[in-house]
Amino acid sequence: MDTTALLKSVPTGLWIGGEERTTSSTFNVLDPSDDQVIATVSDAGAEDAVAALDAACAVQADWAATAPRKRGEILRSVFEAITEQADDIAALMTLEMGKVFAESKGEVTYGGEFFRWFAEEAVRIGGRYTPSPAGTGRIIVTKQAVGPCYAITPWNFPLAMGTRKMGPAFAAGCTMIVKPAQETPLTMLYLAKLMDEAGLPKGVLSVLPTSSPGPVTEALIDDGRLRKLTFTGSTGVGKSLVKQSADKLLRTSMELGGNAPFVVFDDADIDAAVDGAILAKMRNGGEACTAANRFHVANSVRQEFTEKLVKRMSEFILGKGLDESATLGPLINSKQLSKVTELVSDAVSRGATVAVGGVAPGGPGNFYPATVLADVPADARILKEEVFGPVAPITGFDTEEEGIAAANDTEYGLAAYIYTRSLDRALRVAEGIESGMVGVNRGVISDAAAPFGGIKESGFGREGGTEGIEEYLDTKYIALTR
Repeated sequence: MDTTALLKSVPTGLWIGGEERTTSSTFNVLDPSDDQVIATVSDAGAEDAVAALDAACAVQADWAATAPRKRGEILRSVFEAITEQADDIAALMTLEMGKVFAESKGEVTYGGEFFRWFAEEAVRIGGRYTPSPAGTGRIIVTKQAVGPCYAITPWNFPLAMGTRKMGPAFAAGCTMIVKPAQETPLTMLYLAKLMDEAGLPKGVLSVLPTSSPGPVTEALIDDGRLRKLTFTGSTGVGKSLVKQSADKLLRTSMELGGNAPFVVFDDADIDAAVDGAILAKMRNGGEACTAANRFHVANSVRQEFTEKLVKRMSEFILGKGLDESATLGPLINSKQLSKVTELVSDAVSRGATVAVGGVAPGGPGNFYPATVLADVPADARILKEEVFGPVAPITGFDTEEEGIAAANDTEYGLAAYIYTRSLDRALRVAEGIESGMVGVNRGVISDAAAPFGGIKESGFGREGGTEGIEEYLDTKYIALTR
């Protein structure tokens, strides 16, 4: 693949009002496999944020008034464009984020699906008409677009974390400004260009790459014309954004950190549980908020599970994401590498055993091997903190009640996974686990047709499913006299 030609086809300026706009200030985008510069992009500031909001407000009324079928057809066209250019988009993601090419292709499929799903939901925005109980009039309830939205997306899924927000927003009739992560702006800029070519009206989408998100975000949140803030990222940043948005009482949705438990009961199919563990842990190299972060395994099957998981994890091959032989790419940057190394070292210092991996290879790039930690003690930080890397810490339990308690021993509540052959137990445990999403005998739960989101300190609001579009709609009650 000619990556040089691909990079030349990507806009490197800001995308405002359907046009590329360069700035005198720029920042570099690095390849995490060797920390080499792959592109230099324009660096947005507060004045650019206002310009993007000007463009969004200028077309908001027209876009909201566009026929739902027309909005849906545009989204369908975007889905088809993404599908046609899947290889290029995947290669671009691999270059700037590091994940192996097969993982990037999977994200293209998943990310594109949000445009197909919400293309269909655009024509299903409902309401109701009923007589008032007193018989004095009629009650009409309608749904209308919230208005201009601001989306902040993370680096780990450069395409899908944006499409999961843009799909429902555009289907509902909202305009949107997207601030991609500093580490991975190229995929979003390329998508903006594709959407423009697919017929999205100019101004409906703007993209603001920046190395200084504070001024950009503050300018938008403080502007009374913005009506919605949606964020995917860490809980700490999410809390700060909610506080910032309070003065304007913005509609907010927050998809925040996770600490997903993977619970294997004594009646589980162990081979199936190991298959699921590989998917839940190693998808995206472990850099996913839904990644299994801690493995609670019934003591009676813990040795068997650990041995089989170690065998599978030892088969991962580190390498650059575009190398055909690689099955595990680098972490996003040196900071993340240091965090993973620190959490593993802490667990080992407290008594955990490294069953496989556990040592970064050194040299260029931010590589860390697939790692299994056995006999992890309860006080290890890795059981409390989101590792965001290819490390599977295993600890044991005896009773079902202990398994549920261990799963719930966290301030987070995004995703959880359970393995059992018993339907009664599956339903009982799924209901008892404090989490917005629970996978039963499956290691991948994300689906455009399902509501994605968490509880507790993992945030609020839902993305995807029939619920996702509601985040971008206001409810209006119209009272009619009889």
